Amino acid sequence: MYDPAFMARAIEISAEALTTPGTEPFGAVVVKDGRIVGEGINRSVMNHDPTSHGETEAIRDAARNLGTVDLRGTALYTSCEPCPLCVAAMMIARVSELYYAADMGQAGAVLGDLPETARFPIDVDAMLAECGKPAPDRSLHSAQFEAAPAAEILARWAAQVR
Repeated sequence: MYDPAFMARAIEISAEALTTPGTEPFGAVVVKDGRIVGEGINRSVMNHDPTSHGETEAIRDAARNLGTVDLRGTALYTSCEPCPLCVAAMMIARVSELYYAADMGQAGAVLGDLPETARFPIDVDAMLAECGKPAPDRSLHSAQFEAAPAAEILARWAAQVR
């Protein structure tokens, strides 16, 4: 169930980017049983890591703090609608609920005209469209090789887990 105090904290974290070099204004918290178990701000520039989004950082923090990669029963509050990378991370971690403040349209409108040196502009519509396509249909060149031995390792690993 939505709690405005947790959204206020996610937005407060995003505001740290106004004074913390190397961060960008995307903050998030992961909540379990009424308490914050993970926090994150976008540190992509600081960490030289394009996956260091506020949501992924909050998920990483929560997983470490809880000692598990299974975040079922948690809610993620974020200052901006998550990108496909972050949605995938939430699904992999099994986050149960998502609450966001600004949406992709608002983010795209504000960030779309920043100079290239600011790591933007990112064409939000193109990003969303690309992520829904099968790999061979994406604009990013891709090709598949050595599928059989890789699939065999996956099958062997799955058999061990079973």
